[in-house]
Amino acid sequence: DKTNGDNEDSESMEEQPLDVGEHYLVRMKSDDWLPAEIIEARFNDQDKCYEYYVHYEGYNRRLDEWVPRGRIMNSRFDMSEQQWKNSDKPVDLMEVTNRKITRNQKRRHDEINHIQKTYAEMDPTTAALEKEHEAITKVKYIDRIQIGRYEIDTWYFSPYPDEYGKQSKLWICEYCLKYCKFENIYWNHLSLCKMRQPPGNEIYRKGTISIWETDASQHKLYCQNLCLLAKLFLDHKTLYFDVEPFLFYILCEVDMEGAHIVGYFSKEKESPDGNNVACILTLPPYQRRGYGKLLIAFSYELSKLEQVVGSPEKPLSDLGKLSYRSYWSWVLLDILRDFRGSVSIKDLSEMTSITQTDIISTLQSMNMVKYWKGQHVICVTPKLVDEHIRSAQFKKPRYTVDSRSLLWQPPMKKSKGKLGTARSK
Repeated sequence: DKTNGDNEDSESMEEQPLDVGEHYLVRMKSDDWLPAEIIEARFNDQDKCYEYYVHYEGYNRRLDEWVPRGRIMNSRFDMSEQQWKNSDKPVDLMEVTNRKITRNQKRRHDEINHIQKTYAEMDPTTAALEKEHEAITKVKYIDRIQIGRYEIDTWYFSPYPDEYGKQSKLWICEYCLKYCKFENIYWNHLSLCKMRQPPGNEIYRKGTISIWETDASQHKLYCQNLCLLAKLFLDHKTLYFDVEPFLFYILCEVDMEGAHIVGYFSKEKESPDGNNVACILTLPPYQRRGYGKLLIAFSYELSKLEQVVGSPEKPLSDLGKLSYRSYWSWVLLDILRDFRGSVSIKDLSEMTSITQTDIISTLQSMNMVKYWKGQHVICVTPKLVDEHIRSAQFKKPRYTVDSRSLLWQPPMKKSKGKLGTARSK
């Protein structure tokens, strides 16, 4: 009887939801146990149990997830915020080495491992905006999406309409980007959908790689759907519905079935801040395959044709920062490797369409610039350039833009005429 009673007590305890706002040790997918805050609880009708949305302290919110009760320790984790700040967080990553690291090395470590800045490390305005942003986007309900042949785990909240936004999984047509709550509706849509490539104009084709220019004022619904999809993988993104002032450049892999979306970038038709990219994303199945740098290179190729310098809109995601810094480094090293004579930062900017600010910060990260008599001066030797080129982090991009395959003309300034077009579909 006593055994049965204990079992009943255990079961009744199991049925009681944990308190939102409390901290527990939670087992990550990597099997590491880390302190995490319970953000929200929900009852899973299918499995007849509670699930908990948790945020791992000190980690980027892309790792926030719904976990079953079995991955959570029974007792609360009692550690004050100050104690946590003073600890070597995150323990799994920081225990690897005890050696001192430079500020640049720490920043790169944090970017690679998705370490989130604390509010204390931000300026007051940024901290206030971050708190507001976090409150609005705190809980991610959509755990997975099916798009084309890929099922993808999502990273962040996206404001899909309520009936769709609360689903644990969405099915998305890879051609028109229509989203469905149920798999049978998705398959029915695929049998009826006539699209096999993005709307707009194909302006680049090299082998199986294709890039399309889509004017959001002409294809509003498609671009809105693309923004909702992108928000699942981008933390700081606010553009969802007011898309008309933007152009979208959609990168695809092409085969006999059609043009499969790989990633995209958007840009304002008129940017008062001189941004040549508003938002950029490579979908997770295609990351680490060179497509991100191809999109970046393509944005600068357009800037060269427009005869302007440009920079991506800030803030960049952690992966975005790494991709841009790697691209800028390679472009500058490639020029400096073969350059003989003197070259100024202004010269480099005119040659590459990269802003002088971005060039200076990139050269500073490689110890190739000094501040002398009120201005930044490039200080390099062939040996220093060669050392950087031979280092693992400065690999030649897998894909480069072939200008012969780009069929595009810059728009006339202050003109509402059609933009550079090619192969109109």
